[in-house]
Amino acid sequence: MTWSVNLQWRRRLAALAPAAVVLLGLACMPGMAQAVDLLANVVPGAKTELTVKMQILIVMTLLGLLPVMVMMMTSFTRFVIVLSLLRQALGLQQGLPNRVITGVALILTLLVMRPIGNQIWTDAFVPYDQDKIGLDTALQIAEKPISRFMLAQTSKAALQQIAHLAGEDKITEPAQHAFTVKLAAFVLSELKTAFQIGCMLFIPFLVIDLVVSSVLMAMGMMMLSPLVISLPFKLLLFVLVDGWTLTVNTLVTSIQAY
Repeated sequence: MTWSVNLQWRRRLAALAPAAVVLLGLACMPGMAQAVDLLANVVPGAKTELTVKMQILIVMTLLGLLPVMVMMMTSFTRFVIVLSLLRQALGLQQGLPNRVITGVALILTLLVMRPIGNQIWTDAFVPYDQDKIGLDTALQIAEKPISRFMLAQTSKAALQQIAHLAGEDKITEPAQHAFTVKLAAFVLSELKTAFQIGCMLFIPFLVIDLVVSSVLMAMGMMMLSPLVISLPFKLLLFVLVDGWTLTVNTLVTSIQAY
């Protein structure tokens, strides 16, 4: 009985197979038409502009990657790491939320990257908006100031290491490296610089923790957490030396001229 039922279902599926193929073809036709339309203006061997749909696709992709671009192509990574290390050194894991650190880092990033943003707006976006240049030309123009900024912050050792991994050892001029090579070297340099600045900020507060711990042990108060006693002293020291101004000044001045 079961075998006969299965046989009937197989026959029904075999009869519906041609109809399924036709429906699948009809469903794929709009996608194929869009793909053909995207490349409608492409002529082999000729230099053509991107179609409107392709430009929209590129712009939407860039907008989707905007958070990653802000983190990787600017000094946002350096700022947020240093501020996070400062929070840990002060012992304010709960008193200084992540949103505050991210907001401060973003404001400092906008302050530092403002000249580059103005240059990209003037040289790339305005001509593109006025239909004087195409999207591909605008992207090439916008890439130049970003590359100069990244190379100015990138250490020579990091650039050589990434160039070796990418097989670009023979390139002697840093500006001639691929954009991905410059980006990877820039990220490594930013991480190194952030840890160096964070270490400098950590040392004074570490000394306070050691002194408080030694005093508590000498008084026999080993059950009392040193963080409870050292936190007011660290905050007092940070306020007396105007720590926020010093920290912001250190972060902004650590950006090399480009």
